[in-house]
Amino acid sequence: ASGLLLERAQKAEEILKACASCPKNCLTDRTVNEPGKCLSGYLPIVSSYTAHFGEEPVLSGSNGAGNIFFGNCNLRCVFCQNFEISQNWKVEKDHEVSFARLAEIMLELQNRNCHNIGLVSPTHFSAQILKSIYLAVQKGLRLPIIYNTNGYDSVEMLKLYKDVADIYLPDFKYGNSEYGKQLS
Repeated sequence: ASGLLLERAQKAEEILKACASCPKNCLTDRTVNEPGKCLSGYLPIVSSYTAHFGEEPVLSGSNGAGNIFFGNCNLRCVFCQNFEISQNWKVEKDHEVSFARLAEIMLELQNRNCHNIGLVSPTHFSAQILKSIYLAVQKGLRLPIIYNTNGYDSVEMLKLYKDVADIYLPDFKYGNSEYGKQLS
């Protein structure tokens, strides 16, 4: 299973070379730290991580969801509840972490008895996260993965998460695409 995970992480990194992590398809080479439209480069940005009790009760349980909040975003929603971390790239740049550090964070949340790993706003770092999940699995990560997303995801990238993410948890924002263009 870890061989398949490594293969998917490598495919995801190829997508990052002409970034198509989301439907904006900026085509920048983020592997050389060239920022995309999300204003993110190569290394993942972790704004914070915690045992989070604000998710749906079935996900938070008694010990919390092990949420990792990623900085920046591939959208610019005017109503964003995470505005301070999603649209403050100058500050968030200081929160870049290595792939190994992101893997350590996942393992730390597991050691704190969280019920799962909740990837919050992962879309623009989906390739980097796959690589970190691979590293964490090598060191004993066994928790379910929740892909908690704004829903503006690349289908190609999501296919790489098949059987890696246990729950796909998108935010549905609009029934009318015109509102989406105005507000996001």
